[in-house]
Amino acid sequence: MWQETDNKLYRKFEFKDFVAAFGFMSKVALLAEKQNHHPTWTNTYNNVEIWLTSHDAGNTVTDRDKKLAAAIDKLSM
Repeated sequence: MWQETDNKLYRKFEFKDFVAAFGFMSKVALLAEKQNHHPTWTNTYNNVEIWLTSHDAGNTVTDRDKKLAAAIDKLSM
């Protein structure tokens, strides 16, 4: 579940191992590039943390962030 704090959407994803986490990140990267919207994220072993905010809208959460978050959710299923 995404949480909205400090003008960002945040979610942590956990996978079975590093390869699965990295595969997920690759899919998110392609999706984000298509939407011209690039997340801030980290990866530690099987965990991926993502923060979404619209820098060009004054670092606030916009519909664009929510759209990308929903698309990322579909990838994680």
